[in-house]
Amino acid sequence: MNLARESIELLEQVARIMWFEGTKHGLRDREWMALRFLSRANRFSRTPSALASYVGTTRGTASFIIGELERLGYLERKRSAKDKRSVMLSVTQQGKKFLARDPVNVLVDAITVLDDDGKIRFRDALRHVLDQSDAAEQRHHTDVCKRCIFLREDRTASASKTTVEFTCRLFRAAIAETEIDLLCTSFEHHRQ
Repeated sequence: MNLARESIELLEQVARIMWFEGTKHGLRDREWMALRFLSRANRFSRTPSALASYVGTTRGTASFIIGELERLGYLERKRSAKDKRSVMLSVTQQGKKFLARDPVNVLVDAITVLDDDGKIRFRDALRHVLDQSDAAEQRHHTDVCKRCIFLREDRTASASKTTVEFTCRLFRAAIAETEIDLLCTSFEHHRQ
């Protein structure tokens, strides 16, 4: 059998767990996807339009998803202090607790038992597939800031210590070191 096709068939079966098992705990697949994403998204991507982009839906459908998650107490929206038209989405403590019941945790557990090299190879293989698909379809997927072409790292060395500062060149904003491992829908990978 063709190994590439066999891999895709296995991914389809993994996707079934992600998409169809979710209704066990009262959320539909896109609501789970939204909750997962917002729990790991950076501050630039916790907006309704970024959520719509990540989930692959219209802004109207994203608004419906946001409304459902708010109604359940898993999500809250706050108006931006800088721009009253802008909304920032945040997962509540109740939402974070609910994520412990996430159907994909069984997949996370299955990957966790791999040795570090196995986890890295698995992740990198999936990234490669996404990168190739993005190039063929002329689109961008969501990924972490530290891999993004827009991230700028400045190191300053003094006699006593080295300081590292990060900046997002796209948003022209400082980024804390804790944010560089968060998801961003404006991600663009370095081209080789």
